[in-house]
Amino acid sequence: MSKYPSVLMRAGEDRRLRQGHPWAFSNEILMEPATKALPPGSAVVLRAAGGDALGVATFNPHSLIAARLVCSNGDARLDRSLIEDRLATALQLRTRLYAGVPHYRLVHAEADGLPGLIVDRYGDVCVMQANTAGVDRLTDDILAALDAVVAPSAVLLKNDSPARKLEGLQLETRIVKGEVPGPIDLIENSARFVCDPAGGQKTGWFFDQRDNRAMVAAFAGGARVLDTYAYAGGFGVLAAVNGAAEVHLVDRSQPALDLARQSAELNGVAARCHVTRTEVFDELARLDKLRERFDIVICDPPAFVKSRKDLKPGAQGYRKMTRLAAPLVVKSGLLFVASCSHLVDPPLFAEQVKRGLHDAGREARVLRATGAGMDHPVHPSLPETAYLKGLLLALD
Repeated sequence: MSKYPSVLMRAGEDRRLRQGHPWAFSNEILMEPATKALPPGSAVVLRAAGGDALGVATFNPHSLIAARLVCSNGDARLDRSLIEDRLATALQLRTRLYAGVPHYRLVHAEADGLPGLIVDRYGDVCVMQANTAGVDRLTDDILAALDAVVAPSAVLLKNDSPARKLEGLQLETRIVKGEVPGPIDLIENSARFVCDPAGGQKTGWFFDQRDNRAMVAAFAGGARVLDTYAYAGGFGVLAAVNGAAEVHLVDRSQPALDLARQSAELNGVAARCHVTRTEVFDELARLDKLRERFDIVICDPPAFVKSRKDLKPGAQGYRKMTRLAAPLVVKSGLLFVASCSHLVDPPLFAEQVKRGLHDAGREARVLRATGAGMDHPVHPSLPETAYLKGLLLALD
């Protein structure tokens, strides 16, 4: 039997968990004095009001998402052995998906059975994010399991996510194994790129857009392409590799554009790639004023909505982005727009894009509505974790 302390749910509040949802919120839990006193990140047995075990979870009495179910077996042990098993399953899936090219998201939190844990793999380098107190307490076991299953030469803890503040955790970035000397190479869609795990956004690269980059690049032969919010050049450089005649990459971060330029050089397409450091909305308006037009325009911004209080103005940002981008697309050209704001659901995103098109006086057809790549699986009981939305539009 498990030796973990028990945490009781309030009467009638266990229905979602019995149906497969992995979270219990603080107002659903009976917060007795002993429960409140549990250290953040403790392993517990989550029980219904009648005492039935719902499973083993990590628990933080100070967080809105108080309990995160790891295993539905109440006798399970949250230890290195369980973590190794989950990592091995995750690795098997990615190996099948990417045919031995070891550049992908290896662990995607709840969907891979390890709530709060992100691991991105760049060949022999792994970048890990511990986004909950439960995962943070298990860091040593996770690192040992990662050694056993993947055996990376270097591991970087990129614990700088705002989610850690909600868990009462400090922000940090540190190397816990080997060396990460600076920017590193990665392979995606048979092209080479450069990313900076320590200094870049998130873990250094956005593997979630892999399939969408390939989809857009398939139309790039001979095209004039505008890649806004270009970051390290994932969309634009791949378009050039696929035969684009001219690619313009726009971002406000000079370090990101420097990485994009290096990626273009690695792939022998630097002569066709031009970078501009500026604010995207300003550049879209400037290009329209100059009557510049493109066969393909890509808008893949950072999250406009980071909290519920930002939902209305942030969602309207996608409308404005579309309104400014649409006039730059030639007749029968393509516009790809994306949102990584998890609070903006697909219908709301589609509505804002539709309004932006109308504001611009452009008619369009949706060729494909997309999400993240398959190395970012979605937990079937957490549809809100399908955070990435993309629309590929043909403009008339």
